[in-house]
Amino acid sequence: MTLNYEYPPVGGGGGAACRQLCAALAARGHEVRVITAWLPGLPKRSAEAGVSLRRVFAFRRRADRCSVLEMFAYLACAWLPAWRETRRWRPHVVHAHFAVPTGALAWLLRKTTGVPYAITAHLGDVPGAVPEQTDRLFRWLKPFTAPIWRNAAATVAVSGHVRDLAEKAYGTRPELIPNGAPLPAAAPAPEPRDGPLRFVFVGRFNPQKNLRFLLEALTRIQDQPWTLDLAGDGAERGALTELAAKLGLASRLRFHGWLEPDRTAALLAECEALLMPSQSEGLPVAAIEAMTHGLAVVGSDIPGLRDLVRHGENGLLTPLDANAYAGALRSLLADRSRLLAMRRAAAVSARQFDIERIAAAYERTLSAIAR
Repeated sequence: MTLNYEYPPVGGGGGAACRQLCAALAARGHEVRVITAWLPGLPKRSAEAGVSLRRVFAFRRRADRCSVLEMFAYLACAWLPAWRETRRWRPHVVHAHFAVPTGALAWLLRKTTGVPYAITAHLGDVPGAVPEQTDRLFRWLKPFTAPIWRNAAATVAVSGHVRDLAEKAYGTRPELIPNGAPLPAAAPAPEPRDGPLRFVFVGRFNPQKNLRFLLEALTRIQDQPWTLDLAGDGAERGALTELAAKLGLASRLRFHGWLEPDRTAALLAECEALLMPSQSEGLPVAAIEAMTHGLAVVGSDIPGLRDLVRHGENGLLTPLDANAYAGALRSLLADRSRLLAMRRAAAVSARQFDIERIAAAYERTLSAIAR
C-alpha cells in the first residue's frame, strides 16, 4: 500500500514520481493500492494503470500547493481509511512518500497493525533541505520525526544530497534510489530546429523555483530570438505575470497553467531546453522527463541538479547570478549545434533514470521487507 498526501493531478514532482513508480510496480505484477488526498472534480475511487486509487477528503483546496495545516489534515482524514484498508487487505508493506507528513501515518499503522513500512524522502521532508521554508517547522517537529525514521523497515532518498541530509539529521543512511520517468517509445534522436529557441519551465510557481530570478535573467537576452513556455501554477502566478509585463517580456512568455501528463509531454517534445534556476531540488522529475524528450537542462549549480546535469555535456549549470545565467542561455543561442549535441546527450543520459530500472530497485527493497 502506498501513502502520499499528493498524487497527480494533485501536487508536484513528488506526486508524479510516486505515480510513475506505482504504475511500474503494478506492471511488474504487484498489487498496488494508493491512499491520497481528494480535490473537487476528482473521483473518490478509481483505477489508473493497474493501480487502485482512493482519494480521501483532506481539506485540500488547490492542486498546486499544500499548506502545513492541509498536510496534517491529510494525516487526520486518511488515518481511519488507511487503518481499515490495512486491517482488511493486510499489505506486505506500506510505502510512504515523504517522511513528513506521510511517514507519521505509516508509523502509526505499524504500531496498530504490525505492517512494516518504508519511507522515500524527496527533499523538503528532511531538515536542512529548504531552510527558508522548513527550519522553523523542524525545530519543534524533529523530536516527533526521529521515531518515524528509526522504526522504518527501509529508508530511501531520491538523491545523494537528500541522503546526506537525512544521515546528518537522523543518523541513518538511506538507500539511494533516484526518481525515474518512462522513456518515450522509439523516440527519435533530437534534430535541429529553425526559428526562435523554445525554452520551457515545468513546476510550481513558488520561491524555491526562483522564477522571478529567471525573468530578470531573461531581460539580459531580449536581443536574441527565444520564447518561454511555463507549465505549472502556484502562489506567484499573478506576480510573475505582472513582472513579465513590467520587464517587457509578456510577448515572449506563454503561461499554460497546470497540465495533464500527456499535455506536458507534448509540450516538452516541442521545446529544446528546460530552464530550472531553482534554489534547491531533490531530484526533479521535471528535469528527468525533459531529458527523456531530448531537452538540454540549464539549471542552477545545486546538489539536486548535479546528479542529473553534466555541465557542458547534457546541459549547463550556473551560479545564481542573473548575468551568469543569461550568459549560459546566450551561449546556446549563439551555437545551436552545441545545443543539439547537449540535447542528444541528455536523451542518452536519461536512460539511467528509466522507470523500469527504478521500479526494479524498489522491488528488491520492498520485497526484502515483505520477506
